[in-house]
Amino acid sequence: MERKLVSIQRIDHLEPIPAADNILKARVMGWDVVVRKGEFTPGDACVFFEIDSQLPEGQPWAEFLRPRGFRVKTARLRGVLSQGLALPTSILSGEVPAQGTDVRDALGVVKFEPALPDTREVAGPFPGEVPRTDEIRLQSALGVLDELRGHDFFVTTKLDGTSATFFRPLEGGLVACSRNWALRRGANPVWTVADKYSLDTALPPGFAVQGELCGPGIQKNRLGLTEPDLFIFSVHDTSTGRFLGHAEFITFCAEHGLRTVPVEHVVTGEAARTFDHSLEHYLKLAQGFYPGTKNRKEGIVVRPLVERPSPTLGGGRLSFKTINNDFLLKDED
Repeated sequence: MERKLVSIQRIDHLEPIPAADNILKARVMGWDVVVRKGEFTPGDACVFFEIDSQLPEGQPWAEFLRPRGFRVKTARLRGVLSQGLALPTSILSGEVPAQGTDVRDALGVVKFEPALPDTREVAGPFPGEVPRTDEIRLQSALGVLDELRGHDFFVTTKLDGTSATFFRPLEGGLVACSRNWALRRGANPVWTVADKYSLDTALPPGFAVQGELCGPGIQKNRLGLTEPDLFIFSVHDTSTGRFLGHAEFITFCAEHGLRTVPVEHVVTGEAARTFDHSLEHYLKLAQGFYPGTKNRKEGIVVRPLVERPSPTLGGGRLSFKTINNDFLLKDED
C-alpha cells in the first residue's frame, strides 16, 4: 500500500507545552505534532502532512517552511517531538473531503527524494510485476497492531541505505532497479552488488528480491562497510503474486547465497500471545545502535511469520516500520 503522504485527519488530543505560550502538542493518528495555539480544538479536521512531504513553492500556507526547503521533517520544539505537520482545512479549496481522503495531488505535494539517478543510468520504468518498496510507518496505521496481535511475528533491523530491487522475468535478462527506476548495467552500486551475487543466474526466473543497498557513498555508511553490499528484506514470487513468508524467505536467501537484513527477534507461541503491541513498546524496540558501531540504527520492520493481508493497509501485506526517534532527530539526512 502506498502511504497517504497528505490526508484529511482529525485532531484527537491537545495539551499544553510547558513554557510555551503560542504552541500546543496535538495527537494525529499515532503522531505527536506541534500546532499553533487557537488553530484547532479536539475533534477538528486537519490536513496532515507526513514526514518527507515536499510542499510546493508559491503557496502562502507553505512559505514558513522555505528555510527547510519546503520539506516536512522531524523537529523538536520546546522539548516536544513533532513528527509531521497539521494545517487547517482552510488551505483547501471547496468542500472538505472525508477523513482519510488523500489530498496530496490537490495540494501539489510530492515525496521528498534525496537524489534522482543520473538520467544516463536509467534504462526504463520500475517493473510493474513487482510491488514498490515503501513501508508504512506504524504511527500512520495503528490498526495493524490489532491485526498482528496473537500471531507469530519477527522483527528485523531497518538498515540506513537505499532500497534496490532485482527481478528476473520469465523471459529476458535481469532487471536491476533503484527505488523508482530500472537502471542500465554499468558502474553503479546497484549493478555492482548484482554482479557480486551473480543475480543474473542465481535468481530463479519469476522471482524478485528487494533489499537495502549499503556501503561507501550511500547515505553515511553507518554500517562502516568497505564496499557496497546488499541485505535482502523481501522475496516476491511474481508467478503467484505473493511475498515469501519468514521460513521460505530465510531458506531462499540461504540457498541462493544472499544476505538478509538482521533478524532481531522471532516471537512465537505464548510470547506472541502476550506480547505488548503498543506504540510505546515499538518505539523502544526501534532504539539502539548498529552492532559494532556507535551509529544509531534507523529503526525496525515488523512482519508476521506467515504472510497475511492487512485490512488497515487496504488488503496489502501486513508489514510496518517503526523509526528510531533518536535517529530522526540527530542523524536523518
